[in-house]
Amino acid sequence: MAQIDVHKELTVGQVAARSGVAVTALHFYESKGLIKSTRNQGNQRRYPRGVLRRVALIKVAQRLGIPLADIGEALKTLPDNRAPTAANWANLSTQWSRELDERINQLMALRDRLNGCIGCGCLSMQACPLRNQGDVLGERGPGAHLLDPP
Repeated sequence: MAQIDVHKELTVGQVAARSGVAVTALHFYESKGLIKSTRNQGNQRRYPRGVLRRVALIKVAQRLGIPLADIGEALKTLPDNRAPTAANWANLSTQWSRELDERINQLMALRDRLNGCIGCGCLSMQACPLRNQGDVLGERGPGAHLLDPP
């Protein structure tokens, strides 16, 4: 059985194949500072094997709806020179769990208001808390202000 050299760097194609992420996405992640590569003598990208964990984390975070800017900030807390520890991952998980809980609560509140609005059926532009909370649009005078640019 062939042994894998864990110290060997990976090409962009190898990272793409192993992670299931397109080469263009890897280039994009690198341009945003989410992952890093070095260049060999032929000016080809080479990635450390640890990049596979970072790419996996990026993909999971994106599925959770975490913006790339927030993912980038979180990745800055991880060490560059070694694989992240269980404690490093736990810190990220705790941080994101709080943010996801907040987002879930906001979405549930929106859903509850939306259910009430759909159930009401009034479609009132004056009283609807979703479209015109506090009738602020009425102060602009008549017309379809929601369609006008600000």
